[in-house]
Parts: sequence; structure tokens; C-alpha cells
Amino acid sequence: MSLFKRGVGREMTTTSSSSRFNFPIDRDAIWAIALPAMLTNVATALIGIGDMWIVGRLEDAATQGAVDVGARLFAMLFTVMNFLKTGTTGLVAQSGTREGVAAQHATLLRGLAIGLGIAALLLIAKPVFLPVLLSVLGAQGDVLGAAQTYAEIRYWSAPGVMLNLALIGYMVGRRQMKAVLLFEVGYNALNVGLGLWFVLVMDFGIAGVGWSSFIAEYAKLLVVGLFVWRGAPGLVNTLRTTAVLRWASLKPFLSVNRDLFLRTVILMIALAALTRLSAERGPAVLAANGILYQMFVFTALLLDGFENAAQVLNGERLGEKDRAGFVAYVKAILTRSLGAAALVAFVFLLLADPVLASFAATDDVRRIAQDNAFWLAIIPFAGVAGFVFDGVYVGASWTRALLATMAVAATVFALALWSTWEWGNTGLWFSFTLFLVSRALLQLALIPRLVARTFA
Repeated sequence: MSLFKRGVGREMTTTSSSSRFNFPIDRDAIWAIALPAMLTNVATALIGIGDMWIVGRLEDAATQGAVDVGARLFAMLFTVMNFLKTGTTGLVAQSGTREGVAAQHATLLRGLAIGLGIAALLLIAKPVFLPVLLSVLGAQGDVLGAAQTYAEIRYWSAPGVMLNLALIGYMVGRRQMKAVLLFEVGYNALNVGLGLWFVLVMDFGIAGVGWSSFIAEYAKLLVVGLFVWRGAPGLVNTLRTTAVLRWASLKPFLSVNRDLFLRTVILMIALAALTRLSAERGPAVLAANGILYQMFVFTALLLDGFENAAQVLNGERLGEKDRAGFVAYVKAILTRSLGAAALVAFVFLLLADPVLASFAATDDVRRIAQDNAFWLAIIPFAGVAGFVFDGVYVGASWTRALLATMAVAATVFALALWSTWEWGNTGLWFSFTLFLVSRALLQLALIPRLVARTFA
């Protein structure tokens, strides 16, 4: 029996208000969404980690720092557009229980159309964006030259990235997590495999890392696009409906995604500040913090599987107007995420030193990274609640509140950076941890009021 029929799926019907508002949560559904999402996200994290390891074999701190700068640059350009995925997921989950498959198809088409528009703007603005962003990230000298080589190639994957975000968001909203996992693992395996071949065998240097990302992105688009097209026969009829892309239809989609976009912009600025301040302390600190940051990304993407579960399950409960089920899922998902964070922190306590040493290009980079390794055991607890609440807010379309909490947390981050500058690298990571904690506390404080208003 499919997950759609046995879980909190959109196939379930209710015959009375009492049955609808006393919906029993499906604990299996939490793991059925979260675990594949975790594995998918881990595969995604392996790209950045793999790139850092591959370039580390070149034994040059400037080149390894350039990969970190390049990764942050495309986090600012591409990850800031992640609203196409998260917004699509929440709206697809809601519309599945409220309006049906045709509404889900319409949401996908709006996401694809907006993704193409964004990609066109990014390509037009390329001559301006690249120099400005590299300057903002503090790239200089040899680091700047290597980062430019990498960025010039990878930038052209923008259309593929935008379309893939909308397609994957649609699949997650429909709980097609096993297929998402398969595609993401294949994409990342291709990316890392090509990177190894281009850099270590063909001796393309940092350009090989850029080409591997470019080729893998469009291969993913081809395969995922064909899968969605073949699995959605009604998509053709929806495509012929001109009303799907009219302003009245686009406005709610754009409203949700505008808030998510601005929220992600603030997040990317905070992450860019971490890179810029690391760069000001020299190539060794930049490279060491780049390795630590990739470990954080690995942790965040792993625990972010619970965000996917919250997006889908809480979005479905909102679509059914089931307040009791909505609140129950928030508590159940949060409890499981904290247990997972404890496990991740324990693993880092055991393995941080040898893992960091294997990535370091020089002894100085290794020493700095290992001196700050204890943050890797703290950050999972600092961030996990915020990841879950992100999913709850997106699933419920509380995007304006999500934007507000991010803005306040970023202000706290800026003040902490200013007041702890004399602490050196410890001050940077303390401030970043405080940023994660303050965001989660603000989200938690707003949930009771938002639930009362939404389900009134």
C-alpha cells in the first residue's frame, strides 16, 4: 500500500468534523519523509565536502580557499533561490488535501515559469554580479584568480538549478521521497566522480570542479524532468490552461516566495559575513573555516530532513484545517530532531580531529580547524529546532513571520560579531551559534499566536 493511502496522505477523506479534528498522527510518515530527505541532503552535502577534499590534494591553501569562496558565492546566487523548492513544497502539500492534483500541477508550472525568469535575470546580470560578489566575499590575490576560474564556469548552470528547485519541491510536496533520493544521489555521484576525473586525472585544476557541477546539473534536469512529465499525465491539460500564469493566480505564489526569498537573502548575507571575516584573517583561517563550514552544511542538510517532514505533514494538516494534528506533528517532529542532533554531536566528538586533518591542505589549516572543532558538537543543537520550525512555517505559509524572525536573528548576529571581534576565530563561531539559537527561540515564541490565528 502506498504512503499516500496509509499515511497522512491526500487520498484520505473525512466524513465528519469530529474525525477531521481528531486526526491521529502517523509516526511512520515522519520517518518516511525525513529519512529519505536526510539521505538526499547528505548526498548534496558531499558535493561541497568532496570539492574541498579533491582540491586539498593539490596542497595549496589559496586554491582550497578559492573553492570555499566559490561555494559561498553560489550559495548566495543559487541557494538564495531555494524558495522555489520550499515554497513549492508547502503549496503543493496544502493544495493536495484542499483542491487535488490539478492544483498541484498548476503550482509546479508557476514555479517553473518563475524559475526560468530568475535564471534569465541572473545570466543578464552576470558581468556585474560576479565581480561584486567576489569582492564582497573578500577574495584577493591567488584566491581571487582561482575563484574567478571556478565561478565563470559554474554560473552557466543557473537555468538548470532554478528548474530543478521547482521540480524537486513539487516531488517532495507529493511525498515522492524515494525518487528524490535516487535522483539526488545519482546527481552527486556524477558530480564528485567528474570532479575526481577532471582534477586528479585530467589535471584541469579548479576549472575541473566547475565543469563537474555544470554537467551534473543539466544531467539531473533531464532525468528529473522526464520523471515528472511521465508521472503527471494531467500536466498537459494544466499547461494548456492560460489562467495558470495570470497575475491573479501568480500573486499568492509570488507573495509566499517573496518572503522566503528575502528571508534567504538575509541568511546568505549572514553566511557571507562569516566568509568575509574569515578571509580578513588570512588564507589559512579562511581554508580552516571553510572546512568547518562544510561540516556545518553537512549537519544542517542531514537534520534538515525533519524540515521536509514538517513542510509536508503540517502543510497537509493546514489544508485539512486540523489544528490538533498540526500541533501534534510539530511536537513529534521536534522531539525526533533533537534525538538526531544528539547523535550527530556525539559522532563529531569522536571523529572531528581525524576528519578535519584529512581535509586540510596544510598543517596551519589543520591546526586552526582542530582548535575550533568543538563547535561542531554544539551547532547541531543550536540549529535543529530552527530547521524544524522553518518547515512548520513554510508548510503553513507563515512566511512573513519567518522573514521577521530571520531579520531579528541577523541583527543579533551582527551585534555579536561586533562585540566579540577581539575573541578571534572563536568570536566568529560563537556569534554564528548565537544566530542559530536566537532564530529558533523567536520562532518558538510566535507559534502559539500563529496557530490560534490560522485555525480560528
